Amino acid sequence: MFALRTPISYRNLTLCALGALLGASALAAGSRDSSSAQAQYIQDRAACNAGQSNEDRATCLKEAGAALQAARRGGLTSAGPTDYQRNAMRRCNEQPAESRDDCVARMQSPAQGSVEAGGLLREAETPVR
Repeated sequence: MFALRTPISYRNLTLCALGALLGASALAAGSRDSSSAQAQYIQDRAACNAGQSNEDRATCLKEAGAALQAARRGGLTSAGPTDYQRNAMRRCNEQPAESRDDCVARMQSPAQGSVEAGGLLREAETPVR
């Protein structure tokens, strides 16, 4: 039998090792994300069972499970403050022209209240001219 010898260059060996290292780190990051999602799910379930949510227990548990599934698929993300501000301004742009400036002034003022208490209240004072 004839054996074919193919020279393996250091470059190829280095690339192969680098690929294996990157694959291992990606696998570790995926498991870290999964364990983080699982930990959040456990916290959410505990809050549901303790009655610390603003919804009935069954709905709370259903939402916790849905959030876990979404996190595992990578579809559960948080928007940053700039995204929230941009969305608020877009809603103001949809207001009638005479209300638009007042809407922008309200969105730029600090909010009072909480979601748990029923909502956030924003107000802005406009001096009469």
